[in-house]
Formats: sequence, structure tokens, C-alpha cells
Amino acid sequence: MGFGGISIWSLLLILAIVILLFGTKKLRNVGGDLGGAIRSFKKSVKDEEVAKDDAEPESQIIEGKVSEEKDKV
Repeated sequence: MGFGGISIWSLLLILAIVILLFGTKKLRNVGGDLGGAIRSFKKSVKDEEVAKDDAEPESQIIEGKVSEEKDKV
């Protein structure tokens, strides 16, 4: 038994059929495209976190001013 009841021979047979259907060049292109998409996603998440970290102090300053003004009134 392999992964969830699928034996290693079944996985090898499926892999062989996929390679015969699509060819190695097309699979390599799909792999490269998938890797590029993952890199782009990670970069956008990282950039968003940096932008969020930069924006937090400004919002805290604004909230601090508002609360000080309420105390004066």
C-alpha cells in the first residue's frame, strides 16, 4: 500500500501515461509556469506585509490624536 491505497506501481503507471500524453517539454513548461506563479504570489504577499507594517504606525498616530482631542473636549 502506498498513498491512500495506491501502490507505487500505480503511481508509476499514471506518471508514464501523463508523460506519453503531454511530453516532457510541455510538462517542463508547465512546471516553470507554476514555479513563476508561486514566486510571484510569495513576492506579492511579502510586499503586502511590508506595506501593512509601514501603514500601522500612521494609523496609530492618527488614532492617538483623535483620542487626545476627545480628552480635551
